[in-house]
Amino acid sequence: MSLSDEVEAQGSLSSMINHTDGALSHLHILTAHLRVAIVHDWLVTNGGAEKVIEGLLAAFPQADIFTTVDDLPIQKRRWLTGKKITTSFLQKVPFAKKHHRLFLPLMPFAIEQLDVNEYDLVISSSSAVAKGVVTHPNQLHICYCHTPMRYAWDMKEEYLTDANYRSVFLRWFVRYALYKIRHWDYITAGQVDYFWANSRNVARRIKKYYRRESEVLYPPVATEKIPFSAAPREAFYLAASRLVPYKRIDLAIKAFKKMPQRNLIVIGSGPEADYFKQLSKGHDNISFLGYCEDDLLYDYLARARGFIFSADDDFGIMPLESQACGTPVIAYGRGGALETVRGISELADSEKTGIFFNEQTAESLCEAVEKFELIDFSHMACRRNAERFSGEVFLSRIITLLEDKRLFQPA
Repeated sequence: MSLSDEVEAQGSLSSMINHTDGALSHLHILTAHLRVAIVHDWLVTNGGAEKVIEGLLAAFPQADIFTTVDDLPIQKRRWLTGKKITTSFLQKVPFAKKHHRLFLPLMPFAIEQLDVNEYDLVISSSSAVAKGVVTHPNQLHICYCHTPMRYAWDMKEEYLTDANYRSVFLRWFVRYALYKIRHWDYITAGQVDYFWANSRNVARRIKKYYRRESEVLYPPVATEKIPFSAAPREAFYLAASRLVPYKRIDLAIKAFKKMPQRNLIVIGSGPEADYFKQLSKGHDNISFLGYCEDDLLYDYLARARGFIFSADDDFGIMPLESQACGTPVIAYGRGGALETVRGISELADSEKTGIFFNEQTAESLCEAVEKFELIDFSHMACRRNAERFSGEVFLSRIITLLEDKRLFQPA
């Protein structure tokens, strides 16, 4: 790292921490009198949605948490220390914690049984059923929508494949259940007072499926905790996410099988881990590290030549965490990545923070990697772009949204 880059990064970080403290203090003063409930679909992993919950808890430290099932491992729940967590009846149903997706037909009923009547402000963090929590007219219900429920709308076939129901009768029953859930999902959208969307991409989905307007509140990226590096990168690319089908890690593996001269490291755990390892068998340029704690993940991000993001995701925090480390991104050119990666062709190379590939194919990704190799990216440009999504910006945006709607009624 050059001295000028180090000074710029440290100055930016110090300023951001000071501003964050100011935003937090202001928000806490404004909302200290409110009893707040945060309702989350399920607590089973520490992904992007959970990082939003962590940000909401920073904004509303008095909040209690409600969820259908809680199976988050001890090593991943430090940010929940001291929080009151209430679960639904599914918590005691055999296999529901480990295989919560199989119980999706019961989720609407489960979420409606959670009692949040004593709270003034209810914030549902929803990509599935959380927004269906029942509130009364004297409560304010804000839904932070990660996406309208994909299982009910555009991913129902993927859900059936992932669940692997062997009985034809059971598959048809689940199809009917998803049909009913789709109606329930639409109806409960009408009971939300305000929607906050995690991206413009999701705001369009909310408009399409729910016929509701929403305000964009980007998820917080903990840039103050992520180390920046302008050091020369090492000769490997990195892909990191939960190892589930829609993240399309298989696409990165197939692409790097075609490029044996380039190395790919995959970080993450999930149900597809064994399949991905089998898919890469015989290719020594592809390796797997499993789940890594944040410190180790950021270390690899800061050393990687580039980050591979193959998913058509609603938002995607990982590309921004990569950029916060100073590492540019190769992303599929759809979904949330279009809002988080600066890959516009009109930009000078020194202002770009990544490039896009246009088709979800190994061939298209290979072409993007070869193009990526010819561009001299600026590490500081990547960092500056990530800081547009910092925790400070998240908190300031919450204040703006609440004040614009005149939602504060100070005690």
